[in-house]
Amino acid sequence: MTRCLSRWTAAAVLWIAFTFPGRAETLAATVAQWGLLGSWAVDCAAKPDRNTGALLTYEIRKDGRVMYRRDFGDVKDENEVVSATVNAEGLLNVMVYFPSLRQTREFGLMLAENGSLRAIYNRNERGEYTIKDGKNVKTGAPTPSQQRCSEQSS
Repeated sequence: MTRCLSRWTAAAVLWIAFTFPGRAETLAATVAQWGLLGSWAVDCAAKPDRNTGALLTYEIRKDGRVMYRRDFGDVKDENEVVSATVNAEGLLNVMVYFPSLRQTREFGLMLAENGSLRAIYNRNERGEYTIKDGKNVKTGAPTPSQQRCSEQSS
């Protein structure tokens, strides 16, 4: 009897976990509370360009999905944020699926006291970094701070 009851309890917990879509609400709440929503750029007045700076936008859709849009001027894409967590140091760890690249990337973002945003790391699912410890892996240069752009800029 006890074994049967514990199986039913486990089945009920799994059913509840998969039936109620709390993940999307939690994800949306995490990015909103952390302050990620909106458009960001190194220079909001500059026209988006792959070499001089993209316009990056995070938004919550009506269906609750969190989307990440990139505008490089000549190329634009839209990708779904699949997870976001905040660590003890306040770093937002974001995971985004890029269908066009057929890969998931994870990046860590830090908000400065002045409200600017900086990438601390960016890696693919194989653990290959393009940004590590706040620096571009190829050049060693620190990642630039991004500013929140007004709605007119996006």
